[in-house]
Amino acid sequence: MARVTIIDVAKRAGVSVASASRALNGLVASAETVQKVRAAAAELGYAADATARSLKLGRTQQLAYAVADIGNPVYVEMMGAIERVVAASDYRLVISSTGDADATVELVRSLGRGFVDGMVLSPLRVTDELVAAIADSPVPVVVLGRMPDDAAADTVRADSARGMELVVDHLVREGRRRLAFINGPVDTTPGRFRRDGFRKAVSSDPSVSSVEVVVDDFTIAEGYRAAIRLLEGSAGDLDALVAANDLIGIGALHAADDLGLRVPEDIAVTGVDDTELAQVSRPGLTSVDLGAAERGRVAAELLLARLAEPDRPAHTVTVAPALRVRGSSIARAVPHPATSAAPEEASA
Repeated sequence: MARVTIIDVAKRAGVSVASASRALNGLVASAETVQKVRAAAAELGYAADATARSLKLGRTQQLAYAVADIGNPVYVEMMGAIERVVAASDYRLVISSTGDADATVELVRSLGRGFVDGMVLSPLRVTDELVAAIADSPVPVVVLGRMPDDAAADTVRADSARGMELVVDHLVREGRRRLAFINGPVDTTPGRFRRDGFRKAVSSDPSVSSVEVVVDDFTIAEGYRAAIRLLEGSAGDLDALVAANDLIGIGALHAADDLGLRVPEDIAVTGVDDTELAQVSRPGLTSVDLGAAERGRVAAELLLARLAEPDRPAHTVTVAPALRVRGSSIARAVPHPATSAAPEEASA
């Protein structure tokens, strides 16, 4: 007989997995939700894995950092920040590339084997199964990204939707009115929120027209192919390519060059993440700085705080974006110090 999971309990109670987790773990939840969840758990015979949770009593002095693509420069920047915090606390950092959503869930479930004391996880896709695995984990997991608002997990977020608004506002100020947005998969967290931010920004100005293209992955090759299609089909109709990340943006720069278009005179190009690639490209790629290093640092500190105080309230920290203007969007890049508020911290 298959083991009853928290997903089964949530379905029987008619609530989200995150709400079921909060109710079962004594965190903030309405009396009605607690009653329904506990009744469902009793009816199904659900019990948390006490053997796995007992592993909390031991210590490996190892922490894990898990991402979908360890080759992406933004994840490398996060890793460096996490490593500095971890090393200063006498822990070792173990790196793992998670791959797809199922592999990410299996990795979190494997934490019961006791190979690390905690994990910083940066998932591309957040599913009910992942939320449940994190809720059931015998060691703390801090998420770099978005979780359901009622999930009982420490979370560090980037405001990428606001970042896209900064990009569009900048391009409009520079006289760009015909924008194409090259996005990665929209079932991912960055794909969804960056799309929403772009749409909100262009819809606020009736003088701006836009088109959206979705590619299979956030890579240079995908950005190149999408930009070639766009520019060959409507070179005279577009004056800016807005890429969902720097890798797509670099691909778009290469495509414009291969087609003999001048950047930014004929077409502007922008990216997101403000990686080293954006800084060293020619021309330099205008990009949204989502505070990768800061997010990594905060996530590592939240994980250490959770290890020291397991029963502390869950925290969500949002790191504000800033626009870094370079030659790809303005003929002569000028200092553009974007002011951003200090990270907002609130109980989740």
